[in-house]
Amino acid sequence: MLAILKREMSNYFTSPIGYIFLAVFYFFSGMFFTSVLAANTTDITYVFSSLFTVLIFIIPLLTMRSMSEDKKQKTDQLLLTSPLNLSGLVAGKFLAAFLMYCIALAVTVVYSLILAAFAVPEWPVVIGNILGALLLGAALISIGVFISSLTENQLIAAVGSFAVMMFILMIDGFASLIPVTQIASIITSLSFMSRYNDFVTGILNISNILFFISVAVVFNFFTVRVLEKRRWG
Repeated sequence: MLAILKREMSNYFTSPIGYIFLAVFYFFSGMFFTSVLAANTTDITYVFSSLFTVLIFIIPLLTMRSMSEDKKQKTDQLLLTSPLNLSGLVAGKFLAAFLMYCIALAVTVVYSLILAAFAVPEWPVVIGNILGALLLGAALISIGVFISSLTENQLIAAVGSFAVMMFILMIDGFASLIPVTQIASIITSLSFMSRYNDFVTGILNISNILFFISVAVVFNFFTVRVLEKRRWG
């Protein structure tokens, strides 16, 4: 797993993808933070709430090549025929993307420290926001890695991930259109946005934590199953 993690991290910084991802994240987060400063407040929740939509667009960029590139270059055959544990392979790919995401998200800690120089922010809320962003990122990355495992085309992987994440973004809207209350409530329970917004508003709900962790675990499990089918297929 560590070898895969190191290789993937190296790939992010030897190709434009890692730099583009970081640049886009820093640009938008910086723009949102500027709005916070302009409002003369220490409430940084606006930055985190606004990042939800940004992540929907840029996570596919981060994950599109994670599995598809190996399949395109046929290096996946070497990996699949080796005694390498497939769970370790998927974990290495996932953790590399998640580490890149953490590098990007670390800038929000800098923003919080800047605000702390002017007034004491509500640290429990700030920590809750960061935790929510980490969990959301882990869930979205696992979905992107899974979709990348289904194709050898990076563009298709990116478009597919973007389509799924747009659906995630619009779940609440779909639920509001369904007249059957029971079905609407079930769909609403799958809403990433409403669960993430709880973190943003300072509500630390164990069910929300378990939801995002479960999504990450389930989609990484699906990715392992895809690779196992390819190994023995």
